[in-house]
Amino acid sequence: MLDIKITGGTIIDGTGAEPRRADVGIRDGRLVAIGEVDEDARETIDATGEIVCPGFIDVHTHYDAQVFWDGTLSPSSNHGVTTVFAGNCGFSIAPLSPEAGSYLMRMLARVEGMPLESLQEGVPWDWKSFGEYLAKLDGNLSINAGFMVGHSAIRRVVMGERAVGHEASADELEQMKQLLSDSLAEGGIGFSSTISVTHNDAEGEPVPSRHASREELVELARVCSNHEGTALEFLPGVPPFNDDQKRLMADLSLAANRPLNWNVLIANGQDAALNENQLDASDFARSQGAEVLALTVPQSLTVRLNFVTGFVLDALNGWDEFFKHSIEERKAILADPVSRKELAEKALRGEGVMANLARWERMTIHEAFTPATKQYEGRTVGEIAAEQGAEPFDALVEILLADDLRTSLMPASFGEDEESWQLRGRLWKDDRTIIGASDAGAHLDMIDTFAQTTQVLGRGVREFGLLSLEEAIHQLTQVPAELYGMRERGVLREGWIADVTVFDAETVGTGPTYTRADLPAGASRLYADANGIQHVFVNGVQVIRDGKHTEARPGTVLHSGRDTYSVTVPGGSSA
Repeated sequence: MLDIKITGGTIIDGTGAEPRRADVGIRDGRLVAIGEVDEDARETIDATGEIVCPGFIDVHTHYDAQVFWDGTLSPSSNHGVTTVFAGNCGFSIAPLSPEAGSYLMRMLARVEGMPLESLQEGVPWDWKSFGEYLAKLDGNLSINAGFMVGHSAIRRVVMGERAVGHEASADELEQMKQLLSDSLAEGGIGFSSTISVTHNDAEGEPVPSRHASREELVELARVCSNHEGTALEFLPGVPPFNDDQKRLMADLSLAANRPLNWNVLIANGQDAALNENQLDASDFARSQGAEVLALTVPQSLTVRLNFVTGFVLDALNGWDEFFKHSIEERKAILADPVSRKELAEKALRGEGVMANLARWERMTIHEAFTPATKQYEGRTVGEIAAEQGAEPFDALVEILLADDLRTSLMPASFGEDEESWQLRGRLWKDDRTIIGASDAGAHLDMIDTFAQTTQVLGRGVREFGLLSLEEAIHQLTQVPAELYGMRERGVLREGWIADVTVFDAETVGTGPTYTRADLPAGASRLYADANGIQHVFVNGVQVIRDGKHTEARPGTVLHSGRDTYSVTVPGGSSA
């Protein structure tokens, strides 16, 4: 007898093949029949009029802490995702030492926008090795999860306070390589790191990985070549990319003998040349026998920034020192006309996307916090400045000072124009990209890219017709599965593991973004419900029924080698 039979649905198997009508039989966590299934089942799901496909795979999340207070890993699971990979950007929370825990906790609060009070109350911080961390998660997750070993964690455990501000000694580098090797042997999915100027710790200093030498980065990447089924993820910095950045990513891929995926490529139809510059990193890598792939976010970005956390703003030209000051010290600097003018002028002397960010007149006041400033919500700084006869930055600063810097600001969004959507569709099909960069579990008060799967299916497929439904599902399932070498996942195939999503193609999409206060210590996060995702099965067990979570926790904590195989590159080395 089958455990579950899904009848009457339209099968889209993940390979890009044409849809077909078929039933699905599941037993002991596996797909045992696809076609006309006559065998009886303990439970039958009627999927008439709905799509039955592999569960979606999200390769770039930050659920490392959330796993302890929300085993459903929402909202990803609600949006049809059955596997996530976390520990990206070098920001894992294992391995760990007592001294490193406090630093990493505060770093995550700053650089990944996780409320500090939630990290303090919701995470035990009582493991040491990577294997001990993974063991705490077994049996507690609704969906499958793999975890990268983060460079900043490795560096802080080995080097202590020297991790910030110093290059590693030869002995420290050897210790880091051994700790990374041990962590990969214990199940770490791969190595992740960042050199992005947007990544600073709680004190406003560059995160540990940004102090690494080129040799350190390459030697740590090389450790992956010794471990079956490992992967490589990296943040090379803000675009445009120079030759050194492109060469570094290629060299990391070659040393690891693995494809490298980097974060993030954002479609902008008004500056398509910038995207071509970024994609050229893949072309250069392939000319060297390496493989470098861009994670491309599948929607326009609506970002919320503030002068308290300073995330992204601290990457403006000359602003890193400003955000090392206390809140009161920042207010004093902004209140001084000379210092204020100097800050504004420094920001405008930046380059590329960061210089554009400093166009204060384009900022919208998203949320204000006093009776005097509430009137400005929903208005641009330019409009307010014109009304007051003031310079835009001066008008903004007066609001900031009244709000104790808490004012939430939204830069001018881009990417909703027809050119950007058409470019986005071309990028999804480009073999130099992977749909990803959801950042689910991070930047909880800032972005809503966590709903990437329903954005692709709802807006990309149904609204804009950028690609067919079978092409979209292929990009959300088989493509990421093969990038990470996932064994027997990513395709609906008899004998393979039963990770299955059932949805209504006519209604699938992303609901409105709203604030939801469901984090430890009463903290809040941005959230969006899924439309049209009816049922989700993980390892043959139903975790979403009629759009709602069940109590089941069948998710596998993925281990490199056991659950993944090695994906190599033509010119890679064998260490």
